[in-house]
Amino acid sequence: MRTLVFAVSISVAAGRLAAESTQERLNDAAELFHEVMSIPEKAIPQELLQKAACIVIVPGVKKAAFVLGGKYGRGFAVCRKKSGAGWGAPGAVRVEGGSFGFQMGVSSTDVVLLVMNERGMKKLLSSKFTLGGDASVAAGPVGRSSGAYTDGMMHAEILSYSRAKGLFAGLSLEGATLRNDLDENEAMYGKRWNNKQVLTSGVEPPKGAAALIAGLNKYSMKKS
Repeated sequence: MRTLVFAVSISVAAGRLAAESTQERLNDAAELFHEVMSIPEKAIPQELLQKAACIVIVPGVKKAAFVLGGKYGRGFAVCRKKSGAGWGAPGAVRVEGGSFGFQMGVSSTDVVLLVMNERGMKKLLSSKFTLGGDASVAAGPVGRSSGAYTDGMMHAEILSYSRAKGLFAGLSLEGATLRNDLDENEAMYGKRWNNKQVLTSGVEPPKGAAALIAGLNKYSMKKS
């Protein structure tokens, strides 16, 4: 019975996300990033954005639960161009993961991940990986300056953030799985490319991603 309720809850959440268009998700990702960065005292430190190799933005990860809980969301990964001048085309990702506990209802959480080094980028370019398992992850700092790093931050391949009920903060997301969203990539590029093909090919971003890439360039251009 529990398994059935869990499956129904996740199916409902997944169905709602599937009903949204690719363009709507791109717009939501651009809006989320702008809202996060528009208040410097509560934003991702710009120095971390300037150091990041890639960013993953997943607006509205749905958490559906009744005794058993699960997470499901769709978003985009964007990496810096090889030249370092700006950001490249987005690759689509799906976030999936489960948790156990006495939970009720459905909630929505925005997720942002900073991929900080080449090790983390290799994981991102794989077909599927688990945060805290395949890739080390730590809660990221917020504010104008990253301040003093903890050991976990300094060695983490990925820094994670989430926003729920208006509060944006670093939050460890261990156990969540990220995988390629081939359906979304096909909608953007007309081909069922995986994210390694998208993020390393130098392909032109779809016109619908212009606002997202403009926002990334505005807030996180790498200093020369």
